[in-house]
Amino acid sequence: MRTLIHNATIVNEGASVRGSLVIENGRIAEVLTHGKPLSAPCDETIDATGCYLLPGVIDDHVHFREPGFTHKADMLGESRAAAAGGVTSVMDMPNTQPQTTTIEALQEKMDLMGRNCIVNHSCYYGATNENYRDFTRLDSRRVCGIKLFMGSSTGNMLVDNMDSLVRIFSGTDLPIAAHCEDQAIIRKNAERFKQIFAKREDVPVNKHSTIRSIEACYTSSALAIRLARETNARLHLLHVSTARELEFLSDRPLSDEKRITAEVCVGHLLFYQRDYTTLGTRIKCNPSIKNRVQRDALRRAAATGLIDVIATDHAPHLLGEKAGGALKAVSGMPMIQFSLVSMLQLVSEGLFSIEKVVEKMCHAPATLFHIHERGYIREGYRADLVLVRPDSPWQLTAETVLSKCGWSPLEGRTFDWKVEKTFANGHLIYDGHSVDENYRGEELRFER
Repeated sequence: MRTLIHNATIVNEGASVRGSLVIENGRIAEVLTHGKPLSAPCDETIDATGCYLLPGVIDDHVHFREPGFTHKADMLGESRAAAAGGVTSVMDMPNTQPQTTTIEALQEKMDLMGRNCIVNHSCYYGATNENYRDFTRLDSRRVCGIKLFMGSSTGNMLVDNMDSLVRIFSGTDLPIAAHCEDQAIIRKNAERFKQIFAKREDVPVNKHSTIRSIEACYTSSALAIRLARETNARLHLLHVSTARELEFLSDRPLSDEKRITAEVCVGHLLFYQRDYTTLGTRIKCNPSIKNRVQRDALRRAAATGLIDVIATDHAPHLLGEKAGGALKAVSGMPMIQFSLVSMLQLVSEGLFSIEKVVEKMCHAPATLFHIHERGYIREGYRADLVLVRPDSPWQLTAETVLSKCGWSPLEGRTFDWKVEKTFANGHLIYDGHSVDENYRGEELRFER
């Protein structure tokens, strides 16, 4: 079957051009711009007048919580939210139950994603203090990277042994995706605030950014950078949250085979310290949401080559688990369904160009991880596409949230952009109203 997406503005590789596109057998068969004619009739035509056609978003940082935490999220529900948000490929984190830290658990996780995930998928292999010997057994064509917790988070997979860290960094050429926060600094800060607020049940949530401080992030990232340079490892700094960490980064393009790269998450581009007043623990995450100076520095860096990728760290929890303050409430927020429209809203506000959003959310993850035939609108590539319409105001309510947890820190916001359709491998997985829950995405492949 040949499907024509007609008369869209195609955003791809730094340009926005009016044109059309043909999907056939799951691939992009023709890109019709600059007057190029259709080679043969199509069976179906989608009128995309007024819409922008983008490559499907690739989110390199999600927590779909399955196996082990399906009371709050699962593969089917979170991939449903991804599809509705224009996300066509995801890379899932290993802090599940069991943790993805053995070859057997990795295969079981991949099998689970194949059975239950609507969008395309891969997952990280989790590093521990002991399992670095397994790295040589990993299939680099199937595993997106190694996840290293240099700061403890949900699941407590902290790697804190220096000998183990050296072996991890020297033991693989897969990207090492690192969560960097210094635990000694965090513990010291937490103890100080426990004493200050000893008469209260918990420390106020607005102190979270002081407990998980700029210093804690900078110190841990400095160690990761040093180890990466000493071993020539491929380091990908996850969820950079401070201006100081930007000092470590280069604005060289990814095409130069950068060995040290960085990600920023949508939450750190949207929120800052003041938002704890109205949103409380809904925006509590690790690393923490910090002050406005940090947020604005991250925005500037994301508009350059200092920050390579924009992702979500999609981390759903039940609202009941978010009760408490800086110490007792769990950290993490669901973001995947509304990440693209949030970034497009910043386009409307003049902070980014739409071409830059596509570069950071679609092209860059594909390039950084060497994903086979995805992330770009090119003839012969898999037809992972999203059609978005501007000037279509709508308000986000709890009823629009498809994640199993049922809430979003963005509730009440009005967005001017709407996801009209999402295609994965040429299949329409979201039609603007509902998700095709019977479809299953493909396992990502990496060219290494």
